[in-house]
Amino acid sequence: MTASTVPTSLPQTAPGLLVRGLTTTFDTSRGVAIAAADVDFDVAPGEVVGLVGESGSGKSVTLRSIMRLIREPGKVTGRVEWGGRDLVAMPAEELRRVRGGEIAMIFQEPMTALNPVLPIGAQIEENLVAHTDLNRRQRRERALELMNIVGIPAPERRLDEYPHQFSGGMRQRAMIAIALACSPKLLLADEPTTALDVTIQDQILKLLLDLRDRMAMSVVLVTHDLGVVAATCDRMAVMYAGRIVETGTVADVFACPNHPYTRGLLGSVPRSGQSRTMLQSIDGTPPNLTDLPDGCAFHPRCSFATEICLKQRPPLDLVGTDGRRAACHHHERVAAAEPIL
Repeated sequence: MTASTVPTSLPQTAPGLLVRGLTTTFDTSRGVAIAAADVDFDVAPGEVVGLVGESGSGKSVTLRSIMRLIREPGKVTGRVEWGGRDLVAMPAEELRRVRGGEIAMIFQEPMTALNPVLPIGAQIEENLVAHTDLNRRQRRERALELMNIVGIPAPERRLDEYPHQFSGGMRQRAMIAIALACSPKLLLADEPTTALDVTIQDQILKLLLDLRDRMAMSVVLVTHDLGVVAATCDRMAVMYAGRIVETGTVADVFACPNHPYTRGLLGSVPRSGQSRTMLQSIDGTPPNLTDLPDGCAFHPRCSFATEICLKQRPPLDLVGTDGRRAACHHHERVAAAEPIL
């Protein structure tokens, strides 16, 4: 039995993901915190899209909102279309059939995401019980196959071991195995290489790309590491203060950023093969989500800001003929500025 022939009652087509106006708010003692606001992006079949930004920019909240994993006091509005269905408006019972079967998620910290009192094999089989008609023997075989796919040695023995008996890299691989159990068509990966050393990081990223190719799977990859984006993603969306401020192909955005925040992120990355110089930085701190500034949320930290930036929030508009979009009143000045590479 292979990944492409896992019996399941779920459709095995590869629809695209369309996110439109996705907004997530939380009621707090200090007011309403806008964690994600009017988020728009698409993911084509087989495409890897990176969501990039500082901690607190709304990346993880966006992924959890797509899966409708936000609980009270959080509220999610907007539209998330998957296979012609709106996940935001979908009844809970139907949504449970989508989660884990058609769309799967790798959470940021496997040690807290994995159940500490259940063996890894049992946690893989939970997904198979929910979404397939496999019997106990077939589920065990599928779990062994998944352990081999993600590169966990001695899978027969390790299926019966607990998360605390795995290293950080092996726990991450186990999380990937659980996510891939039912051959999903969309994988939401929330910083899957966080806290791993660079060697394991590279192995995990290569594994995700290999699985994308083998399973015709789309991936949304959340990360703050631009090196990871450059190595793995086809397109990228840059988030700041809960909003997407720039989108485009990785090559285009890296070559010519159209938003000052994107430019600042790229300028803060060390470059190999160059003389040692001071890294650029973005002055200031991200805004309070319960008290966002008027106009463009980035204007207090932006060297390109003018009067209009303080009063009017720029829309995420097309800035070229290649589908590039940027939410900046002065995107032409930003693009024409001295290269940062």
